Amino acid sequence: MSDNCEELTRQIIEAGRFLYSRGWSPATSSNYSARLAADQALLTVSGKHKGQLGVDDVLATDLAGNSLEPGKKPSAETLLHTQLYAWRPEIGAVLHTHSVNATVLSRMVPGDRLELEDYELQKAFAGVTTHEGRVIVPIFDNDQDIARLADKVQPWLEAHPDCPGYLIRGHGLYTWGARMSDALRQVEAFEFLFECELKEMSLRR
Repeated sequence: MSDNCEELTRQIIEAGRFLYSRGWSPATSSNYSARLAADQALLTVSGKHKGQLGVDDVLATDLAGNSLEPGKKPSAETLLHTQLYAWRPEIGAVLHTHSVNATVLSRMVPGDRLELEDYELQKAFAGVTTHEGRVIVPIFDNDQDIARLADKVQPWLEAHPDCPGYLIRGHGLYTWGARMSDALRQVEAFEFLFECELKEMSLRR
């Protein structure tokens, strides 16, 4: 294992422990990745408990989602990671989580997007410098056919190059960053904002 691969594996393992500890990646849900090379990614393997990841629980894939390590099975959602690396070369890490807030809010919001507006914490997202604006988070209907789901996500990404993340209805959050630390920061920001939105909804009733 190269030094770079070893360091990225460590970052993925530590991310799993942190996200599990916050309740955002229960049991074997979720998947995480890091860019290994221009045309390769390092991803969590299928079906592993994310709070108990080890060095053998990640594998290298190409950007078409094919395993480069015989005997290791990629996550079913690998294509949703690799399409992001193909979309923007500056993306270095992608995190997919399954929190209660993301799951419930994605079911409660009518329409195909969540609009976050006038929150100070919007500035935690890459490229956002003021609360005086709107962050649009698209919501895609869940689909067990991941290639078909990826085909629905791609046009949104191309039309919204500043998109910081998206929700899959009743499923969870995808977000990303230049480094693992950036992706983790955005997960935290999203979770705070999702909780605020849910509390506002409950108070309006």
